[in-house]
Amino acid sequence: MERPSWAPADVDLDQPSVARVYDYYLGGSHNFAADRAFAEQILKVMPAVAPLTRSNRAFLRRAVTMLAGQGIQQFIDLGSGIPTVGNVHELVPGGKVVYVDHDPVAVAHSRAILADVPGTAVVAADLRAPADVLATPQVQGLLDFTQPIAFLLAAVLHFVPDEERPADIVAGYAAAGVPGSHIVLSHAGLDRPLTPAEEAAKEMYRKSPTPLILRSSQEVATLLGDLTILEPGVVATYDWRPDPGTETAPDGDAIGCAAVARKD
Repeated sequence: MERPSWAPADVDLDQPSVARVYDYYLGGSHNFAADRAFAEQILKVMPAVAPLTRSNRAFLRRAVTMLAGQGIQQFIDLGSGIPTVGNVHELVPGGKVVYVDHDPVAVAHSRAILADVPGTAVVAADLRAPADVLATPQVQGLLDFTQPIAFLLAAVLHFVPDEERPADIVAGYAAAGVPGSHIVLSHAGLDRPLTPAEEAAKEMYRKSPTPLILRSSQEVATLLGDLTILEPGVVATYDWRPDPGTETAPDGDAIGCAAVARKD
């Protein structure tokens, strides 16, 4: 296929990517045939994935808006993916936002659209190494670590297996923030047995380059360590401070949870 102008030369067009599959679920256009084929296989057995992905994006919007309303003006979006409508910097005008991803397309496109946007930076790095991410010139040059920072880990830690110690990743970022800093976290998983369709979708991800690790709400709470989890706690993504008048999914249909936690 013809390589689009926004795709770096070293990107394998035949290998699906988490960031680009997520972009496809959201209705974006920065994905390749391999990403669309993989996403359609998932959607065939589990159509709820697309609305759940949009629900996760809506949660991120609500959480960022809430924190900005409390005066937090610095955000690090870890595993930020392909930029879509409702980017973090659009939610916090005048704030400072660093986008971090290791997908070359996500990084390249982020840099293209943010080239002239003040108060933003893009880092090509692996979020699993907090010290390395936080030491980058972009982070050190843009953010003030004497003031609270919100670390966003939206729909990304479910790609980090237990042996890579996801709780330590969260703790690494939290340790860098002063009191009043926050962790925003959403995660795939549920507190009930998987349905046959969900088992099939999980198996497809297991065979992909980025297997999906489902965790219960209690396991997700454990990832937050000794941080103070804000109300309403670790709940279905739909149910985290929903906008007035919006419908929430029945508990049995929720296959993702979310929480915001504060460093005291």
